[in-house]
Amino acid sequence: MEGTINRHTYNGRVLTMYVPPQYGTISGKLPVVYVHDGDELFSPDVSDSLTVLERMTADGLVRPLLLVGIDPKERRDEYTPWPAPKLTAQFNDFAGEGPAYLAYIVEELMPFIAERYRTESGPGHTGMIGASLGGLISMFAAYEYPGVFGQIGSISGSYWYERFVEYMKEKPIADGERRIYMYVGTAEGATKTNIQKTMVARTFEAHEVLLAGGFPPDRLKLHVEEGASHELSCFTDRFPEALQWMFPNG
Repeated sequence: MEGTINRHTYNGRVLTMYVPPQYGTISGKLPVVYVHDGDELFSPDVSDSLTVLERMTADGLVRPLLLVGIDPKERRDEYTPWPAPKLTAQFNDFAGEGPAYLAYIVEELMPFIAERYRTESGPGHTGMIGASLGGLISMFAAYEYPGVFGQIGSISGSYWYERFVEYMKEKPIADGERRIYMYVGTAEGATKTNIQKTMVARTFEAHEVLLAGGFPPDRLKLHVEEGASHELSCFTDRFPEALQWMFPNG
């Protein structure tokens, strides 16, 4: 890895910032991507996703990107769009604090980052990405903040979440030259007995809802991986690919 990792603490929340090597050689601003679950998807201690991303950037396949990994306080609450019953006895109900979490990112965190880094503004230069519930809240942001987040990555998004696909059907998504990446493994949810068993089917349904709502198929990608399960290694493998789709170079 040739880029640098910086850590900040803002309002009691840890932020992990990836700064690409190009940042020090150009005077202009760079696109920025807000990443859920901290640096889980790009930590060099977990995977080689940053090394792959840097190689793709050097090859001219993806634009140089600033990444902001946002540590969750309670992901089951912050990454859900509205309250819903718990799925198993060992967990609490989902609190549905997603609207407040997204408002925090837009109203507080984004200005904090813009003061410290040369970030391009506008939906064409601002992305959001996450996996599992992080993928769910990223898609929710696409609907709730179309003028802010134009490039969306939803890796193994939890589209089984109660009423979410119905929400997508009821609220057409704004286009505006946006790009969306979706991913699911065919083995996801296979061992579940609750609504999570609908993981694959609901992902296909969410994809179809976007197309039926008029989202351009040339800017919407669904990668289906045969036999892949709901695991971090699958998420990190797809992370560079998702960013390439969201921010192609040229």
